[in-house]
Amino acid sequence: MKILVVEDEPKAGNYLVKGLGESGYVADLARNGVDGLALALEHDYELIVLDVMLPQMDGWAVLARLRERKQTPVLFLTARDDVADRVKGLELGADDYLVKPFAFAELLARIKTLMRRGPVREMELIRVADLEIDVLRRRVTRQGERIDLTAKEFALLHLLAKRQGEVLSRTQIASMVWDMNFDSDTNVVDVAIRRLRAKVDDPYAEKLVQTVRGMGYLLEARA
Repeated sequence: MKILVVEDEPKAGNYLVKGLGESGYVADLARNGVDGLALALEHDYELIVLDVMLPQMDGWAVLARLRERKQTPVLFLTARDDVADRVKGLELGADDYLVKPFAFAELLARIKTLMRRGPVREMELIRVADLEIDVLRRRVTRQGERIDLTAKEFALLHLLAKRQGEVLSRTQIASMVWDMNFDSDTNVVDVAIRRLRAKVDDPYAEKLVQTVRGMGYLLEARA
């Protein structure tokens, strides 16, 4: 199980990572909010232990930005036993909180409780402009019209929609959709994007699948 710890205090951060490692977890450490958010968005962690008071970007801002893209469980660490702080964290999407100082055994107990809740339920319906993706039924419509996609086309569209507004490289797409290492001589991603565009973009005035030259592709509505 992979956990991200975002804690700026050196001793506390090192202690948490060491303790989690000795308890059988794989733990990464970020020492500020900007680095923590970047790691949280780039990797798929089962849990994030997030301190509130962080340099560069505080825990509130990290959580708010994270929840725009992912539903990774978050355990907040706060130095203030303030009801308003706890409520704010939960309203922003935190799953639990611990008030400093705390016993490491209590942290482990909270982690195990969060994990017993099972994986966070994925968004059932994703909308991008007039495009709707029903994830559970694997159904795609645009302007109310059904669009039939192959399994790989749906996986590609679902990936772009989950990360809408974020540029994904060909390497990332190949890895996540085809579970393959990207070969620069292989144009499988470009071909799949062309086929996807033919179905979800070409018949409509507003184009949603965007190309960022030299970087990759993204899905977003542009005025």
